[in-house]
Order: sequence, then C-alpha cells, then structure tokens
Amino acid sequence: MLDTKDAVARALRDNDARPYGRQRTVTAEELVDAAEQFDDPGLSASALLELMEAYEYDGEARKEPVVFARILKLWDTHRDSFDDWSGQQVFWRFKWVAAALRSTPEVPLAAIHRWHTEMRDRYRGAGIDLQPYYAQRHHLAAHTGLDTDNAFDLWATRPRSRYSDCTACEIRARALHHVRAGDDERALAVWQPVLDGTSSCSEEPYTSHAHALLPLLRQGRTDQARSGHLVGYRWARGKSSTATQIGLHLEFCALSGNEPRGLEILAENRDLFDGHGDPLARLQFLTGVEILAARLAGLGHGELPVAGPPGGTWTAGSLLGHVRTEAQDLAGRFDARNGTDALGARRLARLAQQPLLTEPLALGVRAAAAHTPVDAGEGAGTGTGAGPGIVPVASVAPRADAEPVPEEFTALVERARELARQGHPEGVALWRKVAERVEAGHHTDAAAAAPGSERLLRAELAERAALDAVDGADTAAERADHLTAAALFEEEGLPGRALCARTRAAVVHLADRSRTAAAEEGGEGGEGGEGGQGDRGDRGAAVDWAVLDAFLQQAGELLAADRLETEDHLTILHCRAYAAHHEAVAAPGGTADGAPDGTPERFEAEVGAFERAADGYGNAARVAGALQMRADLAARRGDFEQAEAGLLRALDLLETAGRPWRAPRALGLLGQVKLVQGKPADAVPLLHRALAETARWGDEAFPVAPTYAMLGHACAHTGDHTGAVRALSEAAARYDRAGAVQDAAETRLQLAGILDDTGQEADAVAVLESVLRGGDTAAIDERLVAQVRMNLGRGLAALGEHREAAEEFLHLADTVADWEDQDIHTTVACEATTALAAAGHWEAVDAARLRALASHERAPRPDQVAAMLRDVARLTVEAEGAAGLDAALERLAEAEAVRDRAEADGHPVVSWYVTGAVHYERSRALAIAERSEEALAAAELAISGYEAGGPAGERPRAEAVRIAALLEGQTLGRTDAARERLAAAVQRCAGPDLADVREILGSLRERLAAPPRA
Repeated sequence: MLDTKDAVARALRDNDARPYGRQRTVTAEELVDAAEQFDDPGLSASALLELMEAYEYDGEARKEPVVFARILKLWDTHRDSFDDWSGQQVFWRFKWVAAALRSTPEVPLAAIHRWHTEMRDRYRGAGIDLQPYYAQRHHLAAHTGLDTDNAFDLWATRPRSRYSDCTACEIRARALHHVRAGDDERALAVWQPVLDGTSSCSEEPYTSHAHALLPLLRQGRTDQARSGHLVGYRWARGKSSTATQIGLHLEFCALSGNEPRGLEILAENRDLFDGHGDPLARLQFLTGVEILAARLAGLGHGELPVAGPPGGTWTAGSLLGHVRTEAQDLAGRFDARNGTDALGARRLARLAQQPLLTEPLALGVRAAAAHTPVDAGEGAGTGTGAGPGIVPVASVAPRADAEPVPEEFTALVERARELARQGHPEGVALWRKVAERVEAGHHTDAAAAAPGSERLLRAELAERAALDAVDGADTAAERADHLTAAALFEEEGLPGRALCARTRAAVVHLADRSRTAAAEEGGEGGEGGEGGQGDRGDRGAAVDWAVLDAFLQQAGELLAADRLETEDHLTILHCRAYAAHHEAVAAPGGTADGAPDGTPERFEAEVGAFERAADGYGNAARVAGALQMRADLAARRGDFEQAEAGLLRALDLLETAGRPWRAPRALGLLGQVKLVQGKPADAVPLLHRALAETARWGDEAFPVAPTYAMLGHACAHTGDHTGAVRALSEAAARYDRAGAVQDAAETRLQLAGILDDTGQEADAVAVLESVLRGGDTAAIDERLVAQVRMNLGRGLAALGEHREAAEEFLHLADTVADWEDQDIHTTVACEATTALAAAGHWEAVDAARLRALASHERAPRPDQVAAMLRDVARLTVEAEGAAGLDAALERLAEAEAVRDRAEADGHPVVSWYVTGAVHYERSRALAIAERSEEALAAAELAISGYEAGGPAGERPRAEAVRIAALLEGQTLGRTDAARERLAAAVQRCAGPDLADVREILGSLRERLAAPPRA
C-alpha cells in the first residue's frame, strides 16, 4: 500500500534497484501518481526524477521533456525541497532534454535552439561553466550537418567542468566527429582510451564498441572488431534503450560476411520494432535492419523467413520493403525539420556500402540462423562445402592462370574430363556444372554434344556423385552410385572402369569422413582416398579381402588383355592399400597390437604394391600418395622421423610431377606431426601454407575446419594468442557450415579458454553463451555441454553477473545430480551457492548450501566446500554488516568442521590453507563488526595457519599480515607495533616472486606514521 510518504519513498528506493525496462518504467509512472497525493514537493521531485531516468534508459526519450518541465517548475517554486543530489540532477538533465528534443522530428529546430538558450541562461545563473552547453550545440550541428567544424571547436577547446559528460562519452563524441569527416585513423587514435578500457562508464566502452566496428574493419583491425562486436553486443542485447547500437551491430554483420549472426541478433531484439519513444534511435535501428535485409536479398535469400515486427510473418524481401518505407519517411521528417539533407544522405551512404572483407570474419560465436534450411545458392562458401543454411560469401581470389569455364557443353565436358585425369580439384566444380546442365536439359543431346555416348556421360556423373559425397553421411548412397557407374561402364564396353568403380564401392564403408588434415588424398582420377590421424570413421568396419582379391584377379586378367587403363589399375591398387591402412589404423593405438592376423605384413605388401606400380608407370603423384599413407601410420606409431622424411619426399615428388594442388594434405599432415612432436613454431607455417594452397586450388574436400583447429593449437603453444583466436574462430565457423555441432562446440570451448587466459573474459562468455543458445545442444555430448556451462558460470561470475552465473550453476547442478561421479555435483553445488550469495539472493543461499553439504557427504570435496562456506561468510557480512556476524561465524565454524572431518576420514584436504583462510575471513568479519581486538587475534591465527604451508603459504600469509597491521596501526592506534610487524614481513618476502607483495607491505608501512617521541 502506497498510503504514506514513507511507503512511497521505500517503493522509490526499491524501484531504483530494478533493472531498466518496462516494469521499472510502469512502476515509476505509478509512483509519480502516488507521490502527488501528498503535499510534499521533495517527494514529488524524487518521483519525477525516477520517472525521467526510467524513460531515459527504456528508449522513451521523447517523454522526458514533459516530465522535466514539471521538475523545473518545482525547482523554481520549492528549491528548498531539493537536496544536493536532486539539485545537481536538475542541471545535469538539461542535457537529456536537449538530446530528447533533437531526437524527435516533430520538435521544431527553433524550439531546440530556445532550449539551448534556456540551458545557457540557467547555467550562467547558477555559476556553472558553459562547456556542456557548447557540447549540446556541437551535437545539434553534427545532427543537422550545419557549421560542424566551428561547433566542434567551440566545444572541444573548452576545459571540462562538473556538468560535462563523462570522459569516456566525450571521447566517443570526439571520435565520431572524425569518423563523419572520413578520418578513421584519427578517430581510432582518439578512441583508444575507451576501446582499451582505460576510460569507461556505465555505457562505455560498449557504445563505442558499436560505433567503432566499421572504422576498425576499414583500418584492417579485424581482431579488435571481432572483440568489440562480442563484448558490445552482449551489453546491448535485449535493452530497449540500445536501438542505435543494435542497428550498428546488424550493419557490421552484413558487411563482415556474418549474415546468419545478423539474423540471430534481429530475432533476439525483435521487440525494438515496437518502440517509438526515440525516433532518431529507431531510424538508426531500421537502417541497420535495412542493410542486413538488402544484403540477404542481394545474395538470393529474399524468401528467407526472418524476424520482423510482431504480429506478422516476414521474409528478408518483405521486411526490406517494410523498413525501407518507414526509414525513408523518418529520415525525410528529420531532414524537413532540420532544413538539410544530412540524415537522409548519411542513411543512403550506409546503404551503399559493400562488404568490407573478401571472406567472412569468423566471430567465434555460433549463429543459430546459420542452420536454417535454405539453399546457399551463390552465397556458398569454399573450403568444407556449402553445408545447410545461409553460408556467407567466402570468396578466394581466382588464380591468374585459371582457365575460364567453357560455356559450350562439349568443351565443358572435355575440360572436366581432363581435370579429372589430373586429379585437379577444380574439376569437381566443372562436373557439377555438367550435371546441372544435363539435369536441366540445357544440352540438346548428350550423345551428340559430348565425346562418347550418353551412357558414358551418365556413368561418369554417377561416379562423380559418389566421389563428391565428402560429408559421408550416407555411405550406402555412395556405394549405390559407384555400382550404378560400374553397370553403365560395363554396358559401354569399359570393363576396366567398371571394375575400378566396383572396387571403390567395396571400400567406401571404410572411409574416414572427418577428412582430417592428416588424410591421405586421392590420386589421379580423383578417387579421394581416406585415412589420417584423428579419424572418426567406423574403425571397426571389416575389410572383405575375398572380394578385393577377386577384383585384383580380374584386374590382372584385364591387364593381360590390354583392357585396363593405367589409372584404373592404380586406383584398384590404391583401394587395396587404403583398406590395409584402415586395418592398421583400426588396431589399438594405430599399432599392430591386437590387430587382425597379418595386418602389418598386409599393410607393407599392399602399400608396397601400390607404390611399385605407381613408380613403374612413372606416376610420381601416386607414389607420393603411398608415401603419405606410410607417413600417417608411422606418425601414429610414434616414428616421427620416418613420417617427416616420407612427407618431405612426397612434397618433392608432387612438385616434380607438377601437381601442386595435391600438396596441402601432405603439408597438413607434416604440420600435425610437428605439433605432436612439440614443435608448434614449425607447425604454424606448414598449416598456414596448407590452408593457403587449399584456398588457391579450391579443394572442397580438404579438411579445412580441423586444419584451422590445429593451427589454433599451434599458435597458442607459440604464445601467439591473437593468431590462435583467429584460427579457432575460423575452425568453429567452418564446423558450423558443415553441420558438425560437436566439433564446433569443442572448438569454442578451447577458444573461450584462450580468450579467458588472455584477459578477454567478456569475449569468452559470449562464445560460450552461443554454444548453449544454438538450440541443438542435444547433438552435443552431455559432458561437453556440462563443461561449457561450468566455464560459462565461472565467466559470468568473473564479470560480476552473479545472478546469471547462479542460473547456469543451478541448471548444471540439476543436470549432473544423477551422474555416477558425484564429486562434480558437489563442485557445482558449491559454485551455485557462492553465486547466489554474491547476487544477493539470500532466500536461496541456505537451500543451495545444504545441497552442497549433502552432496559433500556422498562425494567429498573438502577444499571446495570449505571455500564455499568462507565465501558465504564474507558475503554475508559485506551485505549485512555487523548484523550478519553471527551467521558468518557459523559458516566459518562449518568450514573448520569440514576440514576436521576430512582429516579424520583420510580425504585429501589442504589443511594449512583452510585453517589460515578461515581465520583470515573471521578476522575481516570481526573487523566489520568493530570487534577489533578479536579481529586482530584472528589475524594472528591466520598468519600462523599460513606459515604451516611453507613457501606456498607466503603470499596469503603476507595478506594476513597486512590485515593485522591495518587493525593494529589504524584501528587500535598501535602504530609502532604495526610498523615493526610490516618491517619483518617485508624482510621475509625477499624472493623475486614476492616483489609485488613486498612493495605493498612497504608502502603500507610508510603510510603508517610513527607516533611523536616524548
């Protein structure tokens, strides 16, 4: 009930603690009405100020001037009712009103100028410096495009004052002036203190992150742009007051090749379509939406379902038309009001922008929209294949010596056959075009239009369909295609090619479909052989040697009758070698131990036969393929010297043979060997070269994603964390396109770890959140999801987002509650308890604590449980002060009991640390309750406890000394004793690893002035 002034005042305080949003705004409106029932100008002013603040941060700026007019009237008539804070707010919020008037096209320009004059006069009358007034004139000039340089100089050359915007916000305004002038380099130099976190406020650096995205891209600073998007969008997401920033993030996604991410952002912020409280911010949002929708339509995705204004069903095309109409009208209204075309021209300039990168910028986060079942069309990327959903354009510059694709059908087929004979990856795309032409009926008569019969062409197309099935999702279909090709070749009177197709069909079920960087590539004719470290194929698949032996006998007969082509013979031998390689790999650890009888001999015999035949035919590229098989198996067995020697020889042979497009797989395997050997610096250039050559030749079957993942690991091991983030981000994006959900999640977990280790906690959290937001976590291993959620909870806690952290931990606790290894549940329950306490959800803390203690009984984790109890004790007294002392001391006693029980039961526990830490927290709690003598005694016990830890206890011991000295010297006035204590501690911390501790203690000793001598 709001029937007393005290009740209204309490309600205002409670509302002030709520997050900004619709609930807080509606409550603020109700509280203004409640306050007005009392004749209390001060209470009314407080309620009106709260309402104005709610409007400011809920995207309702256009409502602020009316509220402020009421506040100003109270100020003029009942000034003595305003305290220092509310009086300061009156002058501060003149700026809010100026911005609100500027953002509303219905407000005439003359009215805005009158408001500026009112602000100037009020500031002068109150003796306030006019720098904030000139700032508003600058903002208006920037908005209208009139006299911008002069207005900027009048503001920027004046010193800051009490009512100036915060330093970070002013830096943003200065930087944006240079961006509008086209000087990105200077803008980013001005922006640096904000972008690097040196200067910040409640809205910065997040708002600057959004505005700086495109300048960073234009300057080639893609790593900073990636980080700015991850961190900036996390802050802006779901806030009604961040329409401008959301529009900028949408624009960034459209221009960096991240359209799927843009669609996800659009869906997450759909409510912004309903907002009309800040027309200028709405225009910026609509323009961002328009840029994204236009990009999608331009890529051929106009019919793609997208999120749009609630209450309707939208495609990219229909949304584009809708937002374009509204944005044009809104920009026109602003320009009509301003008497210039500045806003309309800026909007058109934004819409005219083209993508700023030749390939999509891998962001590290997952965009669920990437898996919308839509044909990728011309937007399909290169590398691992198109995959489902929208695949951003990933263009690779064409080779200067690449021949144009023939338009005439006969020439197209002849060129495709020629490239197939060479094993050239560009032949894959040509055969695809041949298939499209045949299927569409665009050739008049295949038998007449292409060399050979129509049946031969159909056989070749069936063969290519099987060979191009790089995802391996349906080996039965691949086998059927091979057998179809075999039957057609047989009918065509080509028994050698038919036998080759049947042999391929016999081994297709053995394939390693992950296509790792270690995979042995196919030989001439593009048979696409398999094998490689880290394969995910069916390792237990059996080889039917009886069938392969029968095919080999037939091959001998055909060879004797001169009816078997050299390439077909080599393909048959390669399939046998591959099958023997598969058996050897399937043995435990990739060794012969436990393998089928004769496996090592079989491998040597089959690969040797393949190698000798290839050498006899003078086919160096095929010899290189045999060497790669040998190298792969040698590496699996730990013989890295042999593996390296074989791969180097293979690379030499490929160069001699003029088959450079075959080199990437050997380079990738060599890089992997170097990485396993602990030589990451040698691996990095090899993996880079493998990826570059793959892109150059357009090999769609190359394992691009796993190679990027290996490159990320190699970079991390060399200390190149920036390179690691780039590579792992790219790997995750490639796995997304291939629909490899598990691999993508594993990669993002590793990526987040590197980001966290390098101080980019917010980036790491954004990456982990995207794994869980994907909507298909059921396709990810349960334990991997649990680890992601654990790391996410810890990351959120590190960012101070304790409520969100608690939600993650509680969710995880429910997930692992029935797991056999209950120690995980104990750990998670402890984390949840601490997060709930840090979030101030005390009503839930006790239940979580008891859950953790009960789990500890089943699966003891004494160190973690004791730490949780200490944290709860500390947070209790921090929240409640002296009133929370008894509860805090009870928790600390529980921690000691946990230690004692662990020691008695023989469970591992670091007793000295638990002892020291409990006494340390007890000392702090007693100090807060002003029981200083007891606090000092507890600090002494903490010092003794840590001493028992030896060298490992020196750092926490020094901290306990610091607390004791503060109590002794400042609280109890025993300065001499405190200084002596610190002097002894400084001397004790003599080692270089304690230099920072020594400096802290020495500095405190200097600050504690010695008492005057008698």
